[in-house]
Amino acid sequence: MSEQEKTALEWRVFHATGRPPATPPTLPDAPPWRRFLGGPSQPAPPDDPAAALRRLGRDVTPQLGSEEIDTVNAALLLRRPLLITGPPGVGKSTLAYLISQELGLGRVLEWNVVSRTTLRDGLYTHDALGRAQAIAAWQAGLRDAAGQEQQGAQAGPEDTEASSNHRQLPPLLGDFITLGPLGTALLPYDRPRVLLVDELDKSDIDLPNDLLHVLENGSYEVPELVRNAAGAAHVHTSDPGGRAEVRGGRVECREFPVVVITSNGEREFPAAFRRRCLPLEMRTPTREQLLAMVQGHLGTRPPGTEDLVDLFVQRIQAGGTHSLDQLLNAVQMTTAGGFQADGDGRKLVEMLLRDLAKGR
Repeated sequence: MSEQEKTALEWRVFHATGRPPATPPTLPDAPPWRRFLGGPSQPAPPDDPAAALRRLGRDVTPQLGSEEIDTVNAALLLRRPLLITGPPGVGKSTLAYLISQELGLGRVLEWNVVSRTTLRDGLYTHDALGRAQAIAAWQAGLRDAAGQEQQGAQAGPEDTEASSNHRQLPPLLGDFITLGPLGTALLPYDRPRVLLVDELDKSDIDLPNDLLHVLENGSYEVPELVRNAAGAAHVHTSDPGGRAEVRGGRVECREFPVVVITSNGEREFPAAFRRRCLPLEMRTPTREQLLAMVQGHLGTRPPGTEDLVDLFVQRIQAGGTHSLDQLLNAVQMTTAGGFQADGDGRKLVEMLLRDLAKGR
């Protein structure tokens, strides 16, 4: 490769290899209009190798072409969300794990969207009932302590001081607020988090429009904390055991997260939303890719795998709706002792590889 070709490739940091880096690569600088100044800086997120193994398998199979890889790199450079479309089961959500693992960005934050999902669900939740119960318990403790002090009015000063030291502290508001996946992704990390917004097309019609302001500004407010007299609060995050400091009730990112939005194409999104995303269409894997994926997930290629892959491909080419999970399940069955894919086992294989569009 010539020096000119090497220079032309330098802007790409993602190559779809899925190999964890010895040293996380340096991401390109954000454009001036996509730079943010959030703080205080958060510690690096934890890794989740078990989730990556479930999604990617033992060995990652190349599935993206050069055009798709360029689109991912453009999203990383421009700090814009990726809007990934394609039939179910082709690996749309898996791309988030591929990016995270290859760039060393830690645990993927998942926001699984349903018809009832609102923007606030992704940003934060406030356990108002739990806080009210905690305040009631705290007030009851104060009354009990006051009653004990009255009963011990004749006690010595040492007893009175010990009683005061054991009074309960009031419950903190931050203990009852948990940032959602989107809210956690927008915390001020030094390197971007990876956020998977899965199946946005299943949402209420208003959610894509509601997301515009947050995705454009990289920030949001928690009204309960804005009204709080304390200047800062320590809240829970979507990471297991995670806590974060929020000052003045406002969260702003330092590095805009890598946002991977998936859609099965069940409906169109508003033009204003699509303008802020980079589109990427994922196609059904080829026969060779499917064979490699099976081996990557199972660590082996059991006898009869080629026949099952051929049957899977034929059904897709006939216009059926099928998922890679179905193929993996069917191949896994062939490893069960005594199971025969032909004969009596044929009906079970047919059920595993059924057309999902037919409702049964």
